[in-house]
Amino acid sequence: MSESPSLIQLGWQPFFQQQLSLDEMELISDDNADDRLIIGRVIEQHRSGMIVLTTSGQWAMSQTAHQASVTDRLCVGDWVLCDQQHKFVRLLERKSVFQRKAPGSKVESQLISANVDSLFIVCSLNNDFNLSRIERYLSLANESQVTPIVILTKADQCDDVADKTLLVQSLNPLMMVHSVNALDETEILPLLDYCKQGQTIALLGSSGVGKSTLVNGLLGSSTQLTSAIREDDSKGRHTTTSRALKWMSRGDQSGGLILDTPGMRELQLGACEQGVSETFSEITQLASQCRFSDCQHQAEPGCAIQAALASGELTERRLISYQKLMREQALNGATLAQKRAKDKALGKMINSVQTASRSRKKGDY
Repeated sequence: MSESPSLIQLGWQPFFQQQLSLDEMELISDDNADDRLIIGRVIEQHRSGMIVLTTSGQWAMSQTAHQASVTDRLCVGDWVLCDQQHKFVRLLERKSVFQRKAPGSKVESQLISANVDSLFIVCSLNNDFNLSRIERYLSLANESQVTPIVILTKADQCDDVADKTLLVQSLNPLMMVHSVNALDETEILPLLDYCKQGQTIALLGSSGVGKSTLVNGLLGSSTQLTSAIREDDSKGRHTTTSRALKWMSRGDQSGGLILDTPGMRELQLGACEQGVSETFSEITQLASQCRFSDCQHQAEPGCAIQAALASGELTERRLISYQKLMREQALNGATLAQKRAKDKALGKMINSVQTASRSRKKGDY
């Protein structure tokens, strides 16, 4: 990055300013203080640590320096306070956070990004087009109270762009949906309206949908590597291998920040009931009209959902997707809650043993 942005350009908002104490604000503003504090934002996340960007430049911060507890884990987009030696002091409360159940059999959540204002849900219009996958990303966005915008890429390779766009729009008539050829600059120019100064945009989608190509177009430069997909099944390879937040400085116009993420072959929801309910709001509204409060929406008399299916008001695909996501988030949410309770109990036991050990040592003298 050739120049350092201001805090406003980095996405600093009153929400974060209000978290600073008077003492902290004095230490931030006093350039001559020995214990001066510096505000920074995590812009890159690697296995070896984090890269933090401030108004005076960027530096690497060791990941082990702040992994004292699960709640203090950092991710791209976080705001942190550091000292003059670039050591982590504290993490500011997040305005929003994206997280999922860790892939595979691990019983833990995985942070994706924090303090995002809008989410570009990127889906290609080729054979990888999948409404249920879009609903999964929408649930994640709604749970985090982040504005979702669906970007349908590879419009130049699709013969029924209008039909597929209408299918996506039917998921939420008020949602913004764009069909683009990410290689055509004129088609992605309207997307810059979402990337105003101080706004943070994250991109989520499967491998090969064109996220990196889209990022290059929005940034106005080829900063992200791109690769081809397999023609037989339209599946992609991981071009982006780490999360990175990039400042959109386009000549005299300084825009927002954009976050590209590695393609996700697996996005399992954790505790996300509110997000799923909001994504399928018409189903939750229908369920409230059933004759019985414990209706399972099968063959019960007076089931509003079954009536909607029969009339064509609700599709079976939509209901199956809703039920699947509700079961998944309930199971994963309960499993993660059990792990947190177990970790908390283990932490208390360790503290108790350490306290008893110190007491014994004092008694020996």
